[in-house]
Amino acid sequence: MSVVNLSAYRFVSLDDLPALRERVRERCEALALKGTILLAPEGINLFLAGPRAATDAFMDWLREDPRFAGMQAKESLSDEAPFKRMRVRLKKEIITMRHTAIRPEAGRAPSVAPLTLKRWLDQGHDDDGRDVVLLDTRNDYETDRGKFPQAIDYRLASFTAFPAAVAADRERYAGKTVVSYCTGGIRCEKAALHMRDLGMDHVFQLEGGILKYFEEAGGSYWQGGCFVFDDRGVVGTDLLPDATSAPPRDEESKA
Repeated sequence: MSVVNLSAYRFVSLDDLPALRERVRERCEALALKGTILLAPEGINLFLAGPRAATDAFMDWLREDPRFAGMQAKESLSDEAPFKRMRVRLKKEIITMRHTAIRPEAGRAPSVAPLTLKRWLDQGHDDDGRDVVLLDTRNDYETDRGKFPQAIDYRLASFTAFPAAVAADRERYAGKTVVSYCTGGIRCEKAALHMRDLGMDHVFQLEGGILKYFEEAGGSYWQGGCFVFDDRGVVGTDLLPDATSAPPRDEESKA
């Protein structure tokens, strides 16, 4: 498999969006990359595909900007690029929640590493003895393709419905450790911050999301595959395209 697929995001204040968009677009085109990059005042969210030399060159170039220094990407492989073109888009939010008070760039949500989560699931509780509740923050058509079977799934049609759903159900989480998860980390980070703003303690995001969990912990406790927003449709726990997956929905990339 000769194509590297990158998924990455960072919450960071950006105030030069039109100029940044042009620089990013020109760099991607020069490297013949395909994919989608979203830019917003709150940060960047990217999904790119191309040969290893090109994806490495782009990330090295991006990290020269101090705002993106140290930014890490999750990787998977495929035989062909799962995108038909290159798009760089300006948005109000890189993941739409419509709660402007949530500003992740002001401080990240506490996170739990994939192997730590696996250990908690192995032992049946966190390191302080609290029960662990998994919370899926993705949309219903994504959870239909794979999930932690014991996770809470609100059957969301859109992430904008998450705040109301969790606020109405907050008693469920009292006295427990909550780990929110999503595809690549972006939604579960916003979700964890929102829950903490509601006064809920012991809420963590799964660092790097499902894709990072597959990379480090394999398929332990997971059922099915992981829906991705490109032409692969679904990847398995081995991070390879699932040949039996349905065609992807025609929506913008999410993490």
